[in-house]
Amino acid sequence: MNLSLLRSDADRTGDVDHADALSVLGCGQQPTVSPLQNCVAQVVRKYLDDLENHACGGLFDAVLAEVEKPMLSEVLRHCDGKQIRAAELLGINRATLRKKLREYGLN
Repeated sequence: MNLSLLRSDADRTGDVDHADALSVLGCGQQPTVSPLQNCVAQVVRKYLDDLENHACGGLFDAVLAEVEKPMLSEVLRHCDGKQIRAAELLGINRATLRKKLREYGLN
């Protein structure tokens, strides 16, 4: 799914400036990349640069957890705690949502 399709009309027309929010996260913005993609790329790049050739494993799971937990929390908040609505919005089964909520301590 292309998340840029989920942006608001104001965002698609350029009326919304993400620079302030992204600067808080330490992310600049390139116009051809969605703000989320750009931010994740920059944070991962910085992380890899900071490793200075030290061995590291589990980057995929670490990044996924950093994105997934707040996403689940915000979607659940948006759906007023209704898990069935949140699962539908996320495009996942309710049982999968419940498992992930337990996994992240969001139940």
